[in-house]
Amino acid sequence: MADEDLEAGEQAEEAGAETEEGAEEEGSEEKSGGGKKRLLLIIGLVLLLLLGAAAAAYFTGLLDSSSGEEATTEEGEGAGEPTGPVVFYPLPEMLVNLNTGGRKATILKINISLELQSAEDVVRVEEVMPRIIDNFQVYLRELRIEDLKGSAGMYRLREELLARVNVAVHPTKINAVLFKEMLVQ
Repeated sequence: MADEDLEAGEQAEEAGAETEEGAEEEGSEEKSGGGKKRLLLIIGLVLLLLLGAAAAAYFTGLLDSSSGEEATTEEGEGAGEPTGPVVFYPLPEMLVNLNTGGRKATILKINISLELQSAEDVVRVEEVMPRIIDNFQVYLRELRIEDLKGSAGMYRLREELLARVNVAVHPTKINAVLFKEMLVQ
């Protein structure tokens, strides 16, 4: 009996040692498994931040180097000396009511000249003059006084009018819309 108890005790010790070793192994596996999970989480967050930064750079135009070069060449062509003789075509004076939302009537008086690439373009502009005037009138009537304030407002107005006149005279290209007079009353 004593031998049996001794053998049972030894077996119990061996089993206990095995369970302790197993527990240590499991603990180290849990630690390494938790470490792996933490590492994957950190890598995932870093990738998410990088993707967010790349998306922000793309949408702000920082990544698009070709459009920056095109913008520079377009500005250089428009701002520098023209390649050929430039023709300025005066539009008739326009007088429109601005959108005031029911308040006192506000009137915009505007005198505009178009910068054409060549004298041949004058014929095309005269052919579609009613369309140009209509496009300008419709756009100008929807403007508010706030839209015209400051140099930024003037720049936006110039760009909108240029886009509208280029659509009307397509395939002819208008280089610029120039304000000779602009009065808001």
